[in-house]
Amino acid sequence: MIRVDRHLVGINTSHPNEIVAEAIAAGRIAELTGYARQRREVPYGRNSRIDILLEDDDCPPRRPPCYLEIKCVNLRRPNGPHPSAAEFPDAVTKRGAKHLVELAAMAAAGCRAMMLYLVLRADCDHFRVAADIDPAYAEALATARAQGVEAVCYDCKVTLDAIVLGSRLPMIALEESRQ
Repeated sequence: MIRVDRHLVGINTSHPNEIVAEAIAAGRIAELTGYARQRREVPYGRNSRIDILLEDDDCPPRRPPCYLEIKCVNLRRPNGPHPSAAEFPDAVTKRGAKHLVELAAMAAAGCRAMMLYLVLRADCDHFRVAADIDPAYAEALATARAQGVEAVCYDCKVTLDAIVLGSRLPMIALEESRQ
């Protein structure tokens, strides 16, 4: 982690999946409660692995499996037009856009598909897509959401001892993010 303007910011991209997995197991992410099990790094799509696959018991199936992709968010531009926003992506991400296409395919196949943005800092009050940084990613997200992919954002409480799930952050609509 690093300290930015008196705030700790997590920068290790391997931590978000573990933080989210623990939070799901503890029932701290309301949108993802009630699944019987979770598996990580399950192959799917075209040469990809889903971060977490949530499944229910097979007999009888209570709900479709949930394909959960997690994105680590640590960008905040305090001197930009939205100084209190957490933003993703912080660079062009063709891989991120590919994940959105694959999630949309899972939604089309009758599965549940979700993008979870995990903000590894506690000094933001909402989430925006950084469309100025990667317009293709912004368009891919808009398309995926129109095809049934859910999207949520949570921040984290970051201390020198731990990084744990905080609270849900409002997501500013893509149309507003382009402004």
